[in-house]
Amino acid sequence: MIGRGDLFEAIEYLRREGESILARFARSKRGVAYADLRFEAVFNRAGAAVGGEPRDGSESESAAYSVSVHVADASGPVGHGQTGAEIGALACRPAKLVAELRRGLADAYDRARFSARKKADLIAHLGDAAKGLLVAQIPPREKVRDDVDASFRQDPRSLSTDALKKISLDASREVAALGDAIAYQVVAAMTELRREIFIDTAGTVVSQAYAFSQGDCYVVAQIGDGHQESYDSIGQQRGLECLSDGWRGELMPNPDLARFCVELAAEARELAAAPILRPPDGEVVVVTDPHFNALVSHEVIGHPCEADRALKMEAAYAGRSWFLRSLVDNQLGKAVASPLLSACSDPSLDGYGHYRYDHEGTRGRRVMHIDRGIFSGFLNSRATAAVLGVEPNGSARASEGWHVPLIRMSNTFFLPGETPPEKIISEVERGYYVCGHQIPSISESRENFRISARRVYEIDHGRIGRLYRSGSVIADSKSFFSSVDAVGNDLRLIAIPNCGKGQPMQVKRMSNGGPTLRSRARLAGN
Repeated sequence: MIGRGDLFEAIEYLRREGESILARFARSKRGVAYADLRFEAVFNRAGAAVGGEPRDGSESESAAYSVSVHVADASGPVGHGQTGAEIGALACRPAKLVAELRRGLADAYDRARFSARKKADLIAHLGDAAKGLLVAQIPPREKVRDDVDASFRQDPRSLSTDALKKISLDASREVAALGDAIAYQVVAAMTELRREIFIDTAGTVVSQAYAFSQGDCYVVAQIGDGHQESYDSIGQQRGLECLSDGWRGELMPNPDLARFCVELAAEARELAAAPILRPPDGEVVVVTDPHFNALVSHEVIGHPCEADRALKMEAAYAGRSWFLRSLVDNQLGKAVASPLLSACSDPSLDGYGHYRYDHEGTRGRRVMHIDRGIFSGFLNSRATAAVLGVEPNGSARASEGWHVPLIRMSNTFFLPGETPPEKIISEVERGYYVCGHQIPSISESRENFRISARRVYEIDHGRIGRLYRSGSVIADSKSFFSSVDAVGNDLRLIAIPNCGKGQPMQVKRMSNGGPTLRSRARLAGN
């Protein structure tokens, strides 16, 4: 099966010929200041089971490219143009591939010239009111040459679809053995090999490969009038071995798929028998576990720290950022949390959001968002870094080869402290222990939130008590962070497989998490 990977061989062809394709294009077109080319080949297999019975599997191959061009107008403005397309088997034929890339570059060039001309017209008509269009050309950088291999024991291309169906079926049958309280359940498994290359006219050539494997479980439990729906995923940047055997990584360990599904189903059964949370009056002490904090860090730290969102590029359809109202009215350098709390994004860590270079060829690096309570920085692209007057930090990524890169989280999390979670709970006289996340409801600028939990326990004189279902945490973001008075030493990352952003929608994989935290908030029922 590996021998059929002709789409992947297009990567090697572009490694040899891609620079000359770009160079000839740049020489032939007036005003080209910069151009880049990104190509990606993907192989994916999946299988599923429902209620202990097999379902069909799937197999797919795809190839896509994206090109961008910057044109400097004689009067000053820089125009940007981009084109991308899925091309499938066309990638296996070098002459057809080159012709399509040249067509795409010409299209992007025309768009860039049009953009530069329209900017010049607006500046001539509006004067100082249009000075924002005179954003400087993206500064040059050192060229990079690098190859990054995927990590796997089982190459996703070497497996059969039956192997994915079997691992899903085995797990589903173990869930079915839990009894009639499990009213419905679905188990799915996926494995994927993704390889990409980035080339630009500045001399950068970066090839990266990724293996992804993911298991998903959705389960419905019913006991009398008690009803519980639970859904969760496990995933690693590895071969299927991380689902068949489990993975013992330090930050993001996971059991094998069958054990993961059985544990989720057993929890759902227990919750179906538990009473619904009756919300207490006013604020209470809440201790939140790493799984719950994964969604807090995702929604309240990660998204509002994306510079394209903060600069209002998403305001029309996805909201803004509570960290930046404007370039002069923002939280940079100001206290937004307790001195005990820090948060960052770090693509170098071994998580679902790991990568070495973003889709602009920039090396990814750790970005501190909150440093001991002080807000300290955004995720950015080369363009938004120029607007903010900072160095690019390698955060522009696309979900598919033909999409425009957007600013995305990588591994985004709260940093650990030194206190064992057991001690954090033991110090609470009256409060609640909130575990697992389900559904977020976030304000337009993310300055407050309501996030539902899978489990809520009473804490009575330092001991965990009764279990409740259907509870959620409601808080003002800054107030919740500022009230943190204990940070655990139990940092965990949680695989997030489906973060959506942009129009057209791009769905990206990443990791979020943190340690156990203690703060104050209101509780509500779902």
